[in-house]
Amino acid sequence: GNGLISTAVACDHRLHTPMYFFLLNLALLDLGCISTTLPKAMLSCSESYLREVGLLLFSVCLASVFFVFIVVSYVQIFRAVLRMPSEQGRHKAFSTCLPHLAVVSLFLSTVMFTYLKPFSVSSPFLDVAAALLYSVIPPTLNPIIYSMRNKEIKHALSKVLQYALFWIQ
Repeated sequence: GNGLISTAVACDHRLHTPMYFFLLNLALLDLGCISTTLPKAMLSCSESYLREVGLLLFSVCLASVFFVFIVVSYVQIFRAVLRMPSEQGRHKAFSTCLPHLAVVSLFLSTVMFTYLKPFSVSSPFLDVAAALLYSVIPPTLNPIIYSMRNKEIKHALSKVLQYALFWIQ
């Protein structure tokens, strides 16, 4: 789903607007998130520990960049929506953005819960459930949210799929 959305937004010039720029960034973020494995326990030897800490710091920096992209994209979208003259248009735009905002909130809250909770609250079942919530559910829901509600994405995806089927045959 995310790969198709990324391809559709990148290839269709009519989708080069702030909303679809946001969607492209989100799809790429989701692809990165779903391609990682569930969190693993740190190894005890010092060289491995330093590698893990370095990887963790790099991941935090990368996640921060993506978070800034998401915040900037939302600011641009809300500014554009609030300038719309039609109340019906504003309602449609907000009804498209708000389900995604709920998914982003689910992702961020479960990630923060997982990594910022005290060790005394930790249990294997709770850790796996939270990891599934932030690593599987949001990337799965995002394509569904956008492809089912947006005619432009449906049209662009149908063009991409027709092109792919043409080359397969």
